[in-house]
Amino acid sequence: MIQAADYEREIESLHKALGIGADYRANCLLPLQIVPELLVPTEADCFGRPQQLAEAAFQAWTAMKQAAARQGVEMFLVSAYRSPQYQHDLIAKKLARGQSIEKILAVNAAPGYSEHHTGRALDIGAPDCEVLTEEFENTAAFQWLAVNAGRFGFSMSYPRGNEFGIAYEPWHWCFREADP
Repeated sequence: MIQAADYEREIESLHKALGIGADYRANCLLPLQIVPELLVPTEADCFGRPQQLAEAAFQAWTAMKQAAARQGVEMFLVSAYRSPQYQHDLIAKKLARGQSIEKILAVNAAPGYSEHHTGRALDIGAPDCEVLTEEFENTAAFQWLAVNAGRFGFSMSYPRGNEFGIAYEPWHWCFREADP
């Protein structure tokens, strides 16, 4: 098990490598996200990559996807768990393409602050739109999620005008716990 101080040093090192200021943590509205000790394998994502989730999140995702399918709504996994290093690499690729760190951090949480680190967040896709685009909000999958996801413990993390200042992500849902 990684110690909190070691984790924070790892995050600081990843931030420094990306040029994220030392004041990020003090100014960030997102909480530091802790990597779980145990993740379980899920189905592969839509790109064929292996994915992992926390066990309860995977069980809830499976039940939710099956319930949607019984109502004729198809949805699929685009991404799930991401390590802080993976988040670093994702941001580094965008920096290499010439994007500014400020623009990137409006769309992607810095390493250590992504809900994907918890193994409870997933990006969801639907067959009738390009993945990770706002057009997901126009799909039957999104409409179904908006009505039913709470029953399975999921909520959309970044609606329009969210408190964290992260761009609208209708595809990003996080398992918290099922509604009573």
